[in-house]
Amino acid sequence: MRRVKKYFTASTWRGFLSLMVFVALWQLVIFLKVPYLERLPYPADVATEGAKAVQSSGYWYNWKVSMIRIFTGFAVAQIIGIPLGLAIGLSRVFRGFTFPIFEMLRPIPPIAWIPLAILFWPTRELSIYFLVFLGSFFIIVINVIQGVGNIPVSLKWAATSLGARRKDIFWRILVPGSLPSIVVGMTVGMGVTWEVLIAAEMIAGKGGLGRATWEAYTNSAFPSIIVGMLSIGLAGYLCSALIRKISDMFMPWKRKF
Repeated sequence: MRRVKKYFTASTWRGFLSLMVFVALWQLVIFLKVPYLERLPYPADVATEGAKAVQSSGYWYNWKVSMIRIFTGFAVAQIIGIPLGLAIGLSRVFRGFTFPIFEMLRPIPPIAWIPLAILFWPTRELSIYFLVFLGSFFIIVINVIQGVGNIPVSLKWAATSLGARRKDIFWRILVPGSLPSIVVGMTVGMGVTWEVLIAAEMIAGKGGLGRATWEAYTNSAFPSIIVGMLSIGLAGYLCSALIRKISDMFMPWKRKF
């Protein structure tokens, strides 16, 4: 009984209510034949198509393909981006050499890299991984740099005066102090990464939720288009929830506030 109450909280009921209101408005928009939206499929048709999709192996194959692409590119971006952000934030000399180039490349949208990625990488699959990597890389680096810069200098002085070594300051002050910014960068980066992945799959992908949604469009299967879009939204939500869950493990003090 306690577990049931744990999951069915007031927040859960509010979310359920907002979902019901959204579906009701969706139904009303089609019923009233609102201009430019009258071709939307009814929620019941989308639900029927979704029930068929989840019973097919191809649907889950597309989930698998997209998830592999997302987590591979995203993980590589964190492995490279977090140390790079820490190095730029900590060393003025290193920042002077690398930050101008970084700032010049950062404003370029990942979508603009698609032609170059297709030409540069030997396979289309590697091109997609590269684009997914770019979608998160610049965001995580700039957030880590800001996280390091926001740590009060007085904390470093206090630790030094108490005999702390540079290694201790790094692991006990700088890394924990920049963790909130790292989590923000990862969360925002995950959202951008999904946007880049779907665009790349539609243009050059083989399989994946983005490609399935595009093929539904070319076949004028409107309910399948909505099913694909909702699947992408659900996948992105699950990925962001996983990041928040992992961040709570590394920042237990958040649960006290």
